[in-house]
Amino acid sequence: MKYMIMMFGDAETMMGTASKEWIEEMIGFMVQLDKDLEDSGELVFQQGLADSSTAKTVELQDGLPVATDGPFAEAKESLIGFWVVDVESEERVLEIAGQIAKYAGRLEVRPAMDAPPDL
Repeated sequence: MKYMIMMFGDAETMMGTASKEWIEEMIGFMVQLDKDLEDSGELVFQQGLADSSTAKTVELQDGLPVATDGPFAEAKESLIGFWVVDVESEERVLEIAGQIAKYAGRLEVRPAMDAPPDL
């Protein structure tokens, strides 16, 4: 079953408050985690995201798409990275998320759907 593991945070605050050693340790952990998940065949896709200050919000105005700077939500933390994994069980995805939580704090885990829900 496929799941998305979403990591939220504020890169600017982390860079300003965490020690260089902690950041290097966290990056090393993430690189190794990606390698381990790839080697086990569980990694479908992963990606870190640029800081939310680079985001654009797109909405329709008079039927035309209009882009504005910044994320829609007024929040200090935003999605900063994610993994899509294909694992045997919910227990396994929660185990993976638990490993990441050491560096990311709270994570969100959701099943990925192959199709829209039945109506």
